[in-house]
Amino acid sequence: MTLQNSAHGPIPFGRLAMDAALVIAGSVLLAAVARITVPFVPVPMTMQPLVVVALGLALGARRGTLAVLVYLAQGAAGLPVFAGTPEKGIGLAYMAGPTGGFLAGFVLTAFAAGWLAERGWDRSLWKAGLASIFALALMYLPGLLWLGTIIGFNGKLLAAGLYPFIPADLLKAAIAAVLVPTLIRPIKARRQ
Repeated sequence: MTLQNSAHGPIPFGRLAMDAALVIAGSVLLAAVARITVPFVPVPMTMQPLVVVALGLALGARRGTLAVLVYLAQGAAGLPVFAGTPEKGIGLAYMAGPTGGFLAGFVLTAFAAGWLAERGWDRSLWKAGLASIFALALMYLPGLLWLGTIIGFNGKLLAAGLYPFIPADLLKAAIAAVLVPTLIRPIKARRQ
């Protein structure tokens, strides 16, 4: 049971408004943490992977993914929500750059984390940790494929788009694994 499902009682009154508020809040949070960066070239390190995993674990597959899609739509529309915007460009031009595949990978990550959470992987530290690591690994598939089309498929690709990020992403997975179950327990306890 995800955090979002734990918060709702049996009466669906206001559910659509609550879902919309959670999705918009998730997209705004993604935009906010895009500003917290460690500069790497060609892909900056941000706190966004942590938030993407947490959104999936907390909101479930549909709502977590929708929050990411709303964020991406904001960026595609030209709002300066991505890391390094507007200095490094905005809109679709930014999304076609080196980070574009990782942005697309956020969708896979949120969906996978949410799907696993809906099957109980958000209820314990170990399961949430494994779910977080798996979901974050999915981000690298489109991320590295796209980055490879830009910088080439050679040793430079892994040095630029994978190796420097692994320690930080493992830490982010651990934080998400601790954070989400910790938030869910008190809400579930109040519902019972």
